[in-house]
Amino acid sequence: MADPSLTSPSEAPLRSPRAAPLSLSFPFLREGSRVWERGAPPQPRSLPSPLPTKRNRTYSATVRATSGPAFKGVCKSFCRSQGHGFIRPTNGGDDIFVHISDIEGEYVPVEGDEVTYKVSRIPPKNLKIQAVEVKIVHLNPGTKHETWSGQIISQLDES
Repeated sequence: MADPSLTSPSEAPLRSPRAAPLSLSFPFLREGSRVWERGAPPQPRSLPSPLPTKRNRTYSATVRATSGPAFKGVCKSFCRSQGHGFIRPTNGGDDIFVHISDIEGEYVPVEGDEVTYKVSRIPPKNLKIQAVEVKIVHLNPGTKHETWSGQIISQLDES
């Protein structure tokens, strides 16, 4: 027979004496929802970056980018402390975003450096592109260049 010391399902369920009650809020917080407006919005550091970097790009996006054609351009700007910059394509068009994780080689790009790059679409809508596999092919003469380790290289004018 059944042990009389065991509780039956009709009695109150067992609870841990130290456990705090669990509260779930549905729908989950998301931008544009009324729940978002009531509470304080999350801090920027807790939100994921919308741009896929080399470390978080999907395998299929990486394969599409590496199998695509290489383009030439000139570095328009690059900020090492912020970790991104822009490339001006030689064939014209809009400037292309470049992330620090997608730059290959030993030098930090500076304005005027000639580069080659491939492109990858930026999700979720895949309307914009970013440069990947960026390689500096010609350093801008007369400018100081820095290696990723912090060594300053001074280049003389080619006259």
